[in-house]
Amino acid sequence: MRMRLYLAPTDRHRSVTWVAALGAAASLALLTFGLPPIDLHPPWHHLGLMDPLCGGTRSARLTMEGDLAEAWRYNPLGIAAVLAAFATLGRAALGVVSGRWVDVHVRSTRTATRTLWTLAASTFIALWVRQQLIADLLVQQT
Repeated sequence: MRMRLYLAPTDRHRSVTWVAALGAAASLALLTFGLPPIDLHPPWHHLGLMDPLCGGTRSARLTMEGDLAEAWRYNPLGIAAVLAAFATLGRAALGVVSGRWVDVHVRSTRTATRTLWTLAASTFIALWVRQQLIADLLVQQT
């Protein structure tokens, strides 16, 4: 697998930038107003079944507060989502100012692609198990 960074004359990933902007706005809203007053949980959550996203909202709020240890305890994806959103917005800001957009070109073999998908699926399953193991923490009202 080969990865190459280059500067492009336009933003070829505008939709990713918009998703990041929405995520950053949601994170800032969590920081400003706290957790939502409505129940965002899927029905299976109330049956004690956690999924890989459980704890993500609390984790994002804690990340914005700077409490990374507690954010990790709830869900490591919250930290990754907040950091990815702000890194993407940083890329967009640099692009707007300079007129050049950082882009990535990845060239992969079939074996490398399969390996990456296997690793991603394994990580997803491991996170699912982890979240189920901390179900007592995740069902607490905060």
